Amino acid sequence: MTTGVDYSTLKALMPSEFEEAADGYRSKSEMAQTAKDHIENTVATGMRKVLRGQAAETTQKQLRALAENFLYIQTECGVISTALNGFAFDMAAAKRKLDAAIEDARADGCTVNPDGSVTYPAGKKPGDEKITDGGTVAGSAGGSQTSDALERQAANIHPNPNYGKAMAYANRIADALKEATDADAKWAPKIRALKADDDLTVSARDWTDVTSDTSGVRKAADPYLDTIKGPPKSDWPQDNARWWNGLSEEERAAYVFMNPASVGALDGLPADVRDDANRTVLAEERGAQQAKVDAWLKKEPEHYKPYISPITGREVKGAMVPTEEWKEWNEKKEQLENGLKGMDAIQSRFDTYTSENKRPYLLGFDDNNLGHAIVSIGNPDTADNVVTYVPGTFAKLESIDGDIRRAELLQDQAERTDPSRSTASIVWLGYDAPQSIMTDATETKWADEAQEPLSNFVHGIQEANGGEVKQTLLGHSYGSLVAGQTLRDNLDLPVDNAIMVGSPGVGVDHAKDLNIPADHVWAATAKNDLINLAPPPAGPLAPLNPEAYMELFDDHSIVHGTDPVSDEFGGRVFDVPDGKLPGAGWEMMPAHSQYWEEKPLRSLANIVTGGQP
Repeated sequence: MTTGVDYSTLKALMPSEFEEAADGYRSKSEMAQTAKDHIENTVATGMRKVLRGQAAETTQKQLRALAENFLYIQTECGVISTALNGFAFDMAAAKRKLDAAIEDARADGCTVNPDGSVTYPAGKKPGDEKITDGGTVAGSAGGSQTSDALERQAANIHPNPNYGKAMAYANRIADALKEATDADAKWAPKIRALKADDDLTVSARDWTDVTSDTSGVRKAADPYLDTIKGPPKSDWPQDNARWWNGLSEEERAAYVFMNPASVGALDGLPADVRDDANRTVLAEERGAQQAKVDAWLKKEPEHYKPYISPITGREVKGAMVPTEEWKEWNEKKEQLENGLKGMDAIQSRFDTYTSENKRPYLLGFDDNNLGHAIVSIGNPDTADNVVTYVPGTFAKLESIDGDIRRAELLQDQAERTDPSRSTASIVWLGYDAPQSIMTDATETKWADEAQEPLSNFVHGIQEANGGEVKQTLLGHSYGSLVAGQTLRDNLDLPVDNAIMVGSPGVGVDHAKDLNIPADHVWAATAKNDLINLAPPPAGPLAPLNPEAYMELFDDHSIVHGTDPVSDEFGGRVFDVPDGKLPGAGWEMMPAHSQYWEEKPLRSLANIVTGGQP
């Protein structure tokens, strides 16, 4: 139990000492970050370039664990730093009230005693002949209207006018001590909780504790954090950048430590800042999900039971079948494990890249709804070319591995196409994509909700880069509708080229409606891509409408507008291979996923780097 803060303790307290300790922990956090970055960006990448074999893989595993240790230290030291600053802020407020009460009492001829009581001198009221002796009073904190009224009455009755003054000072001192006691009681359990296991393994539980620690400190530190101006409500990238640039290093650190998800989502901030914040969010969410998996594994029921023949009704000797309880348990286990797949796919990029130009940056991450992630291969802040790829139907965090792979392929091809200029290739899964072709993908609501975040992201790339960066927006499948509607509804979107592959329509009837020159709008659809059969909106949805059937077989109308590979659309079409036939390899639409193979990939890279496909 936390005891009260007494007068001598608060009087001697120096909040600056706690602020200095906070600075020390912040310095340790920065040192841990530097060490983590050095391991990931120099040591591990350098070894991956030249070493192969089991020993090399073992060493890489140890380096990954070490890097995670430093990330953990970085995060926890940051939380401790904010906690100490928050405690110092609260105690400094109480101490200022105490010091002011002491100073005012002394100026009024009173003496404050070591126990916080106040001694007042002898005195008399005007008109009285007799001088009344002085005395000592002890204050009480948190007076009510009734108690305050009684004290005023007592002061008026008392023959020594100094009595009322002393009582007021004593009460102010008592209020300051109570405020300090409350702050101490609030912070003591929070700070005591900030401790790590005495081992060198950062477990899922450790990351769960980080989340809990951060939440507890954030709530307790509200008065301190309120002194730091928060990001603008407009969420406009330029405003976000001005806000960030206006913060001190301490304020930046405190805001990131307490609000990593918020900072990681702010368009317009530097890529390394967003990446650092989102890496913490990723680690915490992976830890939470792994903890769920581990807890569920402990609940495994009996796996098998004897098989009962439906014909004879008797047990078949030696035959066993899974129990219904185990089937239900296993289904839930698979769901929980699937929740880790996307996170593990992202983390694997940080564990395997081999050079700075292939370095991944996590520019957005959350596991809300279907899960969202924005991953850049290469630094978009320093790149000459930036291509943002928007995936389409069926995209979700769980299966983002393939989409990141597409971004990697395009980045590699672009830099081979034009080695003189750097290219950052981004997969933007910043929206909930439709998960059904015949129902969800025929609606625009998913693209409608994606327009503003995609627009802000593209503007944010321009803001953070600050140079003459050439931006390309690449939409695949339903993602082309997202890209098209975003271009259509934003007159000043800083996009130089738009590419639509396997598109069901982009929300406009003509390329010029995308607000960039029509000859900078490119499209391709493989001959065997079943997206070619996507009907106009009225087609199969109105089977009794003859005009709809006629439209279904024309050469330009498609579910979300004019087909971008038609002459009527007015853009530029580039050739791609016919692709595999439907059903090849047991896939329904194999050609729909072949735009990142050798020939079309070269065309994409040529466009991204400013050339011709």
